[in-house]
Order: sequence, then C-alpha cells, then structure tokens
Amino acid sequence: MEKDITTEIISIKEKNSWNYYIQRANEYDFYHTWDYHSLEKNGKPVLIVFLHGEDFIAFPLIKRSIEGSPYYDCTSAYGYTGPISTLPFDMMDENMISAFNQAFTNYLKKEMIVTVFSRFHPLINQALLLKELGGLHFNGKTIAIDLKPSLEEIRLKYKRSVRQKVNQLRCKGFRLHRAESKFEISVFARIYNDSMQKVQASAFYFFDETYFSKFLKFENFESEIILCSYDNDVTSGILVTYSKNIMQIHLAATDNRFLQESPMKLLFDEAVAIGKARGMKFLHLGSGVGGREDSLYQFKSCFSDTSFEFITWRYVVDISTYNMLVEEKSQSQPIQSQLFPLYRFA
Repeated sequence: MEKDITTEIISIKEKNSWNYYIQRANEYDFYHTWDYHSLEKNGKPVLIVFLHGEDFIAFPLIKRSIEGSPYYDCTSAYGYTGPISTLPFDMMDENMISAFNQAFTNYLKKEMIVTVFSRFHPLINQALLLKELGGLHFNGKTIAIDLKPSLEEIRLKYKRSVRQKVNQLRCKGFRLHRAESKFEISVFARIYNDSMQKVQASAFYFFDETYFSKFLKFENFESEIILCSYDNDVTSGILVTYSKNIMQIHLAATDNRFLQESPMKLLFDEAVAIGKARGMKFLHLGSGVGGREDSLYQFKSCFSDTSFEFITWRYVVDISTYNMLVEEKSQSQPIQSQLFPLYRFA
C-alpha cells in the first residue's frame, strides 16, 4: 500500500520546527537554516515540508505578493537553497517523487502562487526531484575544492602562478587574522560594499554592518570573517561558513587599493587549510556572475578543476495568469526577456 504525502507549512515564526526538519535532512547547508532565512526582508520565508511515512522533503522558499494582483510568487534566499530530504535524491523511488510533485503543485495552486524561482545547491543532486515538472535551467558551472586529499595534494592542484603568488604575499608580510572586534567587522562591511559599488551591483547584493554582526552570532551553523592585512591596512576579507561537511566562501571582497596584489589568493589558501583542519569535505567557491565563465570564474578555477552544475528552477505554475501579468507589465515598459519571472523585471 502506497503511503500518502501530507504537507506541513512552517513559517519563520516557528524556529524550532524549522530547525527540526533541517537538522534531520540527509544533506543541507547554512542556506537552508532558520537563522539564515531570518535575515530575509523582501518576503515571507516558509519551509514547505512534504511528509511521506518516516521520510520528508523540505523546500525553503520566500513567498511574495505580486503588486496590484491577488497572486503570489516564490523565490529563494540569496545563495544556494533548493529542496532537501531525509533521503538522497538519487535513492528516492519514483512513486515518492511523483507524489511529491503532485502535492507541491496542489499547494502552489491552492495558494495562488504563479511562479517559483530557486537556485539549487550545486553539491546536492536536487534536479532529479523536479525534472518531471520541468523548468530546470543549466546556468554554467560552480567551482569547489575537494578537501579529502592531503593539504599538499590539494595545493598541487592550484595553478603554478597561484602557488607562487601565495608565497610572495607571505614573504612581503601580508598576514591573516580573524575579525574579532566590531571595528574589524565594520571594515569588512565597508570593503565589501565598496566593491559592490565599483561593479555597480544591484541593491540585492549590498549588506550593512548589522547583517554581518547578526550572521556571525547565528547558532544553526558556524561562520567567521577572515581578514588579510598589510602594515596597518585591511586589504581583503572573506566571510566563510561551516555547515555539516560543506564550507562556503559566502562573501569576499578586496580593497580597491590592493587589487593588483591579489591578496584574495592568500585568503583562499587559508580557507583551504582551515576547512581541511575542520574535516570539511568540500570548500565551495561558487561561480562566475550568473554562472558565466567570466574573470571571476577563471580566478576560482585557478584553485581547482572540480566543478558542479549551477542549476536554477524557473517553474510557471499558472501559465495563463503568468502571461496576463507579463502582458500588463509590458504595456507600461519594456521587459528584459532573459530574466524570470518576466513581470518582475520591466
């Protein structure tokens, strides 16, 4: 007899329930946690849980109202989220996957949710769960460093120029230290936001000092800011996280005055050493901008030849309503057709 799937909706007000499911998942990262979602300001975070006997599939999303309409859409928090489960997705039977897809679609239609956008986690094989529904987009590759070999073997996979630069920076007197004080956190926040301003990033990518202070105090995962200094100046920094067996370089930035020295190479090498010492399996460096193989991607690929697919899920639940919303928006101003959902990018 097949087990039925039941649906449980957990709001951001239900911290203990959210944490209960995340911590029982076979694989997850800090992006899935209640702590991380509590930072969200542009919608209502929900954890949608689909229970199937003793197993479950949980999907964290941000529910948003669509202005001027009775409808909603869902997006994901900044970073790599997507669904998680008690089971590896490649071991999940087809009946459970089909039952999940039906239950999820029913929930979305009932809540008048028109579209769902989610950035999948490159190290968790989530695409298998949703390929039946469609909407999967392959955006390029992300780079990760496999931390299971010895530190010496890992460093031998760096490009020769990177190894040389790391040694030069050490010889010149560049030093590494953790941000311990409120002042050091504020310095990193300034350098980070200055670098975002330089590349003319959207407001979505800017974070104030309060964001960093809260982030470092979270209990669902560990994190720290590592700084690289030269004389009395902080040249660069990285915000790293440790969750289960995955280490992430969540945010990174270099002071414009020190870009030529490339102190970020020394910081990445330090992250490798710390991740290895902590028993992490992977250090995830991320992708180029939007998954492109740009200069950022090329920089990251100097440290590793291990890559993963960067997949986004762009699912239209209600095509007729979606087309109506797009048409209404396009009448007032032109739409950038490569973005999703179209009605939010006029």
